[in-house]
Amino acid sequence: MITFPKTADAAARAAAGSPGSSFRAGGTDLQQRRQLLLSTGDLVGLRDTAGLDRFEVDDAGLHLGAAISLADVASDARVVDGFPGIAMAAAGLATPQICRRATLAGSLLQEVRCWYFRNPRLLCAKKGGPMCLARVGDHLFHSAIDLGPCAAPHPSTMAMALLAYDAQVELSDGSLLDIPGLLGDGSDPRQTHALRPDQLVIAVHVPLSEPGERAAYHRATARSRAEWPLVEVLARLWLDRKGQKIVDARVTMGAVANRPLALPAVEAALVDQEPTDDVLMAAAALAADGANPLPMTGYKVKLMTGLVGDVLLRARDGGLATPLGLPSPPGAPAVLEVKP
Repeated sequence: MITFPKTADAAARAAAGSPGSSFRAGGTDLQQRRQLLLSTGDLVGLRDTAGLDRFEVDDAGLHLGAAISLADVASDARVVDGFPGIAMAAAGLATPQICRRATLAGSLLQEVRCWYFRNPRLLCAKKGGPMCLARVGDHLFHSAIDLGPCAAPHPSTMAMALLAYDAQVELSDGSLLDIPGLLGDGSDPRQTHALRPDQLVIAVHVPLSEPGERAAYHRATARSRAEWPLVEVLARLWLDRKGQKIVDARVTMGAVANRPLALPAVEAALVDQEPTDDVLMAAAALAADGANPLPMTGYKVKLMTGLVGDVLLRARDGGLATPLGLPSPPGAPAVLEVKP
């Protein structure tokens, strides 16, 4: 059965009153999970739910309704100019067809793409089984920073991007969660995020950036189209007005652990330094700190440091966001094709 509540509160109540139900907006992930019998409950359709299409920028920052498509996030000038890393990530994470359909909240809350989890005949730890089957099977595209117990990388590019922008997620009960609070710490293999089934995301709020941000996003994939990343990185840099010193930095990385990661050691190595190639590469080398790859994912360690270095160079050499009155130049391709 599917219902179409008119308000967010009504949608949350409908989910609470129907155990096992799922919210449906774009449905790009949910539809496949239903085909695989991984989601079999009633549907709470958000087609008619008011307030999920908010899209504005004010003195507090960027406000994105949960049901806004990734294509709109990627193409809207207010995002491209003021929050360039978010726009780049949204543009680079899927095919144009998926981006036009997939929603922001759906991207944040999608399930892992592990072939053991998605096989309806197998019972892995994420489905309540005794162990993570990938650990004793094919885990070529899985974690290189093993936070356990599920070895599948977190699937959300937008979560990785919004982590770099200190975003907060607003729920229908009025609470606000940052990205780590939304996703949890990954210690429960059954949870890809920390929300209860009746908690509905209604918006994402991103604070305004300091003037002069330079940003870049890039992902390495096994093929250039319609592929999940092996590693993905977003970097934000602020240089002084002479361009001779890095004033601040934010760097996040995805597809290497069961949660997107901030890289504070890389950031600390950049601040108050000249933005030379040597400085950027030395900072990038710290991206692999804490790496404890599985037997088949050791290749990701070199890929992590190389991709962080590449993204830092792109950010340094990229355009300034429009708070300083300068246009954003055309971005380089967001995909790097590699063979693991």
